[in-house]
Amino acid sequence: MPSRRGRRPLTVLLVAVALLLGVGAVPASAEPNEGGTKQLREALEAAAKGHIEAKAKLDNSKRRQQLLTGQLKIVETRLVELNAQVSEVAVQSYRLGRVSAPALLLQSASPESFLRRAAELDVMAQRDSRRLRDLAQARDEATRAKIGIDTEVREQLKQLAALAKKKREAEKALATVSSGSGAGFSGGSSSAKPAPRNSDGSWPSESCSVNDPTTSGCITPRTLHAMQQAKAAGYKRYVSCHRSGGGGEHPKGRACDFSAATNGFKDETASGGDKAYGDSLANYYKNNASRLGVLYVIWYRQIWMPNTGWRAYSGSGSPAADHTNHVHLSMY
Repeated sequence: MPSRRGRRPLTVLLVAVALLLGVGAVPASAEPNEGGTKQLREALEAAAKGHIEAKAKLDNSKRRQQLLTGQLKIVETRLVELNAQVSEVAVQSYRLGRVSAPALLLQSASPESFLRRAAELDVMAQRDSRRLRDLAQARDEATRAKIGIDTEVREQLKQLAALAKKKREAEKALATVSSGSGAGFSGGSSSAKPAPRNSDGSWPSESCSVNDPTTSGCITPRTLHAMQQAKAAGYKRYVSCHRSGGGGEHPKGRACDFSAATNGFKDETASGGDKAYGDSLANYYKNNASRLGVLYVIWYRQIWMPNTGWRAYSGSGSPAADHTNHVHLSMY
């Protein structure tokens, strides 16, 4: 057998070849220690989720109100027609009076004439009765539509109040790490393929149920979709999603960290092309938040939430905690 000393050059050569081929490559440094307290992460998650849920209910209520308004317009047009027809029936009844069977018999020249006129009057009676029923039904439909519209208006006021509350909660949670509004970033398209929603516009509940292609852990289908959409849009640098320890969304498979540097996380503040890459990616997820189900995005001392927009964000001063070396994405 070859000696241990003889095997060492071969091992070094194999490792070098593997790195050149990209096999078994490792990021430049470990996953970032993002800092922040568990209480802060939970508060941010609750505020953002509450906003997204209230916004979905608000939008759904607006859609229902629009549908009901359209139905009411159709019914009201029908009511005008039916009222005219019923008015015509009333005028005829007043002018001609009620024709009894004996009177009809006396006015008929023959039994055949009597039967013919009786059939004609029966048809007229059925027609007039149907008009009256249609009118009553249309009035009921109009009443129900108006009640439905009033209900949706109340629902919208309720959800607007919920949105305002969640915004206050988000601002309160951010007060410990934010000094005010942020300028945001440029770049990033708004063309991500939407993730599946429920029929009422809400996001379906998902668990950590699919393999995470960036680690040996798991992520949610919606998180995988968001990562794949970014990759399809050209953001192909190193990513790490599932993390077994700590709080926040990483252990739940609902968060990913996107390295600004080409080959992995670097313990330094991004600049130049790396900074531009992070700017564009962070703005991409902001622009597509409603399509993908984004809770919040943190990048370069700023955090974006759906109810606050970009706000200043202060970590502990390190590139990882200040998110100046990676973009953090949290998903609903």
